[in-house]
Amino acid sequence: MKHVETEARPSGQSPPEPPQVDITLKVNGTEHAIQVDARVTLLDALRDHLGLTGAKKGCDQGACGACTVMVDGRRVVSCLGLAAQYQGREITTIEGLSADGELHPMQAAFARHDAFQCGYCTPGQIMSAVCLIAEGRADTDEDICEFMSGNICRCGAYPNIRAAIREVKGAS
Repeated sequence: MKHVETEARPSGQSPPEPPQVDITLKVNGTEHAIQVDARVTLLDALRDHLGLTGAKKGCDQGACGACTVMVDGRRVVSCLGLAAQYQGREITTIEGLSADGELHPMQAAFARHDAFQCGYCTPGQIMSAVCLIAEGRADTDEDICEFMSGNICRCGAYPNIRAAIREVKGAS
């Protein structure tokens, strides 16, 4: 193990404050001006600064898909990118899918097909499924399995998730 020298701080001295940045995020059609630590992820900005808790913090490494949101119409795992990188981009979260009090067709299909159990992964699954259809990658069950593989469901609701996606794909 390599020894790394660290600079000693005088007793009682706090570490320096992290740099803050002013950013504007356009989320679900609304612009939000916020000040964040320059190192804050998009996921943490959405949850902690904007109160949008639909995207979940699962692995915090981009492997589970629980934090999936849509950016400019494409799916993004929001735990991997810094919030400041998303200025000027169209961000849609699960909270922004429904319109005029009506569920998005994918949300309604998930409910009809009981495509969730504990519900923790559901927002990320739905966001990924909406993008999957928009990307034209939901033609077969094999396609759905392959292109949804970045979203993990510990409850194993995969057959019902695929059924919901097939329903919405068939209606589009």
